[in-house]
Amino acid sequence: MTDRDLSLQYNMKNILKNIAIAFLRYQSKLILRRYKPKIVGITGSVGKTSTKEAIFSVLSKKYQVRQNIKNYNNEIGVPLTIIGADSPGKNIFGWLSLLFQCFFLVTKRSKSYPEILVLEMGADHPGDIDYLTSFVPLYVGVLTAIAPVHLEYFKKVENIVREKQIIIEKLPIDGFAVINGDDLLLQQTFTKTKAKLISVGLNDTNTIKATELKMSTGKEGEEDILKGLSFKLLYAGHIVPVFLPGVLGRHQVYAALAATAVGIAFDMNLVEIVDGLQTFNPPKGRMNLVHGIKKTLIIDDTYNSSPAAARAALEVLKEIFIESGHRRIAIFGDMLELGNYTEQGHREVGHRAVELGIDYLVCVGEKSRDIGRGAKEAGMGEERIYYFENNSGAGSFLKQMLKEGDLILVKGSQSARMEKVVKSLMSNPRAAKHLLARQDSPWVG
Repeated sequence: MTDRDLSLQYNMKNILKNIAIAFLRYQSKLILRRYKPKIVGITGSVGKTSTKEAIFSVLSKKYQVRQNIKNYNNEIGVPLTIIGADSPGKNIFGWLSLLFQCFFLVTKRSKSYPEILVLEMGADHPGDIDYLTSFVPLYVGVLTAIAPVHLEYFKKVENIVREKQIIIEKLPIDGFAVINGDDLLLQQTFTKTKAKLISVGLNDTNTIKATELKMSTGKEGEEDILKGLSFKLLYAGHIVPVFLPGVLGRHQVYAALAATAVGIAFDMNLVEIVDGLQTFNPPKGRMNLVHGIKKTLIIDDTYNSSPAAARAALEVLKEIFIESGHRRIAIFGDMLELGNYTEQGHREVGHRAVELGIDYLVCVGEKSRDIGRGAKEAGMGEERIYYFENNSGAGSFLKQMLKEGDLILVKGSQSARMEKVVKSLMSNPRAAKHLLARQDSPWVG
């Protein structure tokens, strides 16, 4: 195939994609105009999906709710969620079926259409949030946290803040802006909305806050096992105990607090909200516990990564109690789309691992070498730092290296495919399709 043929093929794909995007936008506007659901939009650099899941868990206790299908959070995925359809991909008959589905929703009236849509909105490039909010009228906008990600396109963190804050700038005066008040970068957005502001976090200045966070343990036979995360929820003079079964990490509390704020925006009381939080489970690949070989325990945080998220995961690794003599091991794959921050971001993770007293580091991929370099700079001995070019090499080594009682964290960006390492270390790898991220087509095959 000649260069001209390749160019024509590329241009044709772009034309078809743009036609699909325009079609989905138009149909979404028609459907939203007909059914008028209240819409919650969620964006931020980290924590979007967990926050979406927590909000869905709370609102589902009282309302008919739909959340993003799969990871549909872009210019194609958000409209497909509004329609309630899977992506047809390249299947022409799938697109025809989608056309009929849209026709039915617009011309008839579906009694099952949700009262509330909970939509995660991603922003990989400048203009993404502006585009999505141009045809999706939000009632609640949620800002989770800002971190230096996608810097290849945004260049600097300030540009990320400007992009993300659009989600609250466009809210109506009778709407609600829910903002992580502990994030210093987001505090500057408080004045950017005309909606009612609800700040959430651990600091006393927040509208809704959490205190006394702790990991809860319990007995299973003769073993102590992690049960989940508990904290006290403070709002408007009320103090309510909350327990999140199976949830790890302080950062997951922010998802629960944001869900509490959204519940309040929809006139739910604290009893209803806390009841809904009991059903909150982090998505696959986001701080989930998996039993490993040799009676080890794996923290599977492989869905995606950024320096901020990696440091937060290390803190969880440190917080979980292990018996004396057992080891904490962090296994990191490359973190991508960091632009000029790539080397520094990786090194900062290595520094933090040493500060927290992590015993061993296993780095997979060329970029992750800087995690090891950062750890070495901070004082970790070379004999406790291992490098591998790929997942299979790391997995083979770890099978030999692990000892009974080890606690293992596995994390990396999506394309690093670190869930493969988790699968290789699972005590029951047949359960991977039920427990791990990216176990369906097109990832597996």
